[in-house]
Amino acid sequence: MDITNLMLYSAPLAGIIGLIFAVYLVLYIMKLDAGSNKMKEIAAAIQEGAMAYLNRQYKTVAVIAVILTIVINFAINTPTALAFVLGAVMSAAAGYLGMNISVRANVRCANAAKEGMKKALDVAFKGGAVTGISVASFALLGVSGLFIAFGGKADAVDKIVGFGFGASLISLFARIGGGIFTKAADVGTDLVGKVEAGIPEDDPRNPGVIADNVGDNVGDCAGMAADLFETYAVTALGAMLIGVTVIDKYPNAVIYPLTLGAAAIIASIIGIFFVKLGKSGNIMGAMYNGAIVAGIISLILFYVITGQMMNGDIRLFVCALIGLGVTAAMILITEYYTATEYSPVRQIANASVTGPGTNVITGLAIGLQSTAMPVIVICVGILSSYLIMGGVADPTLGLYGIAIAAAAMLSVTGIIIAIDAYGPITDNAGGIAEMAELPKEVRDITDPLDAVGNTTKAVTKGYAIGSAALGALALYAAYSSEITKLRGSPLELKLSDPMVLVGLLIGGMIPFLFASFLMGAVGRAATTIVTEIRRQFREIKGIMEGTAKPDYGRCVDIVTIAAQKEMIIPGLLAVLSPLLVGFVLGPVALGGLLIGVIISGLLLALMMTTGGAAWDNAKKYIESGNLGGKRLPDGSKNPTHAAAVVGDTVGDPTKDTAGPAINPLIKVMNIVAILFAALILKYSLMG
Repeated sequence: MDITNLMLYSAPLAGIIGLIFAVYLVLYIMKLDAGSNKMKEIAAAIQEGAMAYLNRQYKTVAVIAVILTIVINFAINTPTALAFVLGAVMSAAAGYLGMNISVRANVRCANAAKEGMKKALDVAFKGGAVTGISVASFALLGVSGLFIAFGGKADAVDKIVGFGFGASLISLFARIGGGIFTKAADVGTDLVGKVEAGIPEDDPRNPGVIADNVGDNVGDCAGMAADLFETYAVTALGAMLIGVTVIDKYPNAVIYPLTLGAAAIIASIIGIFFVKLGKSGNIMGAMYNGAIVAGIISLILFYVITGQMMNGDIRLFVCALIGLGVTAAMILITEYYTATEYSPVRQIANASVTGPGTNVITGLAIGLQSTAMPVIVICVGILSSYLIMGGVADPTLGLYGIAIAAAAMLSVTGIIIAIDAYGPITDNAGGIAEMAELPKEVRDITDPLDAVGNTTKAVTKGYAIGSAALGALALYAAYSSEITKLRGSPLELKLSDPMVLVGLLIGGMIPFLFASFLMGAVGRAATTIVTEIRRQFREIKGIMEGTAKPDYGRCVDIVTIAAQKEMIIPGLLAVLSPLLVGFVLGPVALGGLLIGVIISGLLLALMMTTGGAAWDNAKKYIESGNLGGKRLPDGSKNPTHAAAVVGDTVGDPTKDTAGPAINPLIKVMNIVAILFAALILKYSLMG
């Protein structure tokens, strides 16, 4: 077997190794003690609600997927349709696996907190690592396996674009539906419980508390898993599609991104073992240690792979280095804007002293400001990759450099998702500790873990959005290349062309319209939850005294039904808008649309996710005892805390529903354009 085949088969092999390691982590976690019967009962209710929601969501999406499979089969070809089905199934499987372990690690994390911070962190992080390693392994195994199955040559790449579309479809609906569920439950539960009734978060007397804890898993675990699964897959596909155009210079250009992914999975597995709480007790630092180790090992392997596969062209290794550099910069910037130790969060907290209005104004200002540095970092990454590869003289080679930077950035998805999926586990652990009435010492362990979890979730969303921008640029380049190949002349976008301008404006508008649908959906669903919780407090006598049990299941049902109903229209907007623009206005207008959605989508998503996380942690900062804490010395509610809760209520749907869902929106629109490029060119009304 020559070096090319050896490197190619390393990709599915690494995927299999990753899945075996994930199983090992599952077995380790399941052997741990789940605590008292009351803890197990609460955890079982969360498990039941989470799995019932996920089953219902996938049944709804399956109907749309079947219709699209039939369309793709007859309009394009059968291999692409089969790839579409596999992408959807593997994306769903990654979400299921992550969800299953998350809703079991939570109670074990709560029980481990009795032994101290170190043990609780170990359980939570390893639970998150199951999701992280599974996502990266499934994605790499799917893309590389299909590539090999379709012949392992350059002409096989077009057939596996369907895999990216299947992954994107599941990701889109998982983000939309999961986001609506989690934030409707969270907002409704907080507004009545914390603001009106004055009871603690996760108080078992609150009828919405189980729905809230279910939401943490369906939004931040299953949703993030599907999101980064498709980001990983479509970024690899984008790099492979561009690799086809430079294959005369680099014979291994198509499989190079796959081998980078294989190396990074192994590096991520090693990095997981380096996440240990040191004497300083720095939780975030412990997780960063694992990410740093994974990054360093990845770079060493990238250097070796580049030397063996790419004629030793050091420029490609530098592009990969730039991709990892962008990852590090995005993490640090997002942490600055969302962690309680830094000025932005404290500015919002201080603004709460004068009421909810100033809290909201300051939070909006911080969110808007937080877009600047990430965009500059992404611009530097794009330009440096392009110029290093000689893009001025050879634009195609420059675009390949950008695609490799994006692929390298996504290659460490395993360890990054592990840091994110740790969040819902610790959040649920705190909820279980509260509902099971565990000693205060346990909550003193879970609360700091949860506060860090808010930051890690924000950091991962920033990473996902930043990688989406680079990945989407590679996908746009692939679309442009496809149109150029099909019609025999370059796709040129000139601002003097009205078609381009119209496409740009429509593309720029779509993320705002999409976000409005999601924000409105959360508002409507939260209203129903507020009404239901108020009804139960009013009609079920003894809830507040603790002598009667709330009807938790009713609240779970309400948000499940609302999420399923509300996710259809924004999902169809993402799938149909590029088709309508393409078939009505033509491929040039569609090119403008794709650029417009990348630019406005990136900015809006960054503003919403980072600003929302800053609002959330401003509330957490006050709850930790600053600015008067939750209650004043006389026992009355602290108005500063009440103002921060209002700000958090605004920020919740921005950071966990609308903002993150823009990420798959961008990719879905680009991948649909690539998939139907030939039909659009042939049948568009305006050429």
